[in-house]
Amino acid sequence: MMVDCVSSPRGHGALAAIKGVHTVVWLSIESCVAYVLYSGFAGRSDRRAAVAASVVAAECLIFAANGFRCPLTKVAVRLGADSGSVTDIYLPSWFAGNLPAIHVPLLVLGAYLHGRNIHRQRHSASR
Repeated sequence: MMVDCVSSPRGHGALAAIKGVHTVVWLSIESCVAYVLYSGFAGRSDRRAAVAASVVAAECLIFAANGFRCPLTKVAVRLGADSGSVTDIYLPSWFAGNLPAIHVPLLVLGAYLHGRNIHRQRHSASR
């Protein structure tokens, strides 16, 4: 028999904690996306950019492996969240619902910029 977590204050607290944790994780990943873009535009394809890109790539793989849904969404729904659509994050719903559509072009742009930078670095080193 399942206990209705939403009806208890403990369930509300657990759901709020999941939302808070997910928001912090999301902000960390967004910082990495921003750094990948910044360093790509600045022509800095270095180790720091590679670490940030690795964090973003890991997040993308986890998201894809989970059927293009955040793994914490299942936890939030189990704790009583109303819907399975990014309910575990504190963001405006229009933004949260469009995160993949917003990120794909940004990730492609970041990959292009760093590919261009690496090509330029190799080309100038061979001269």
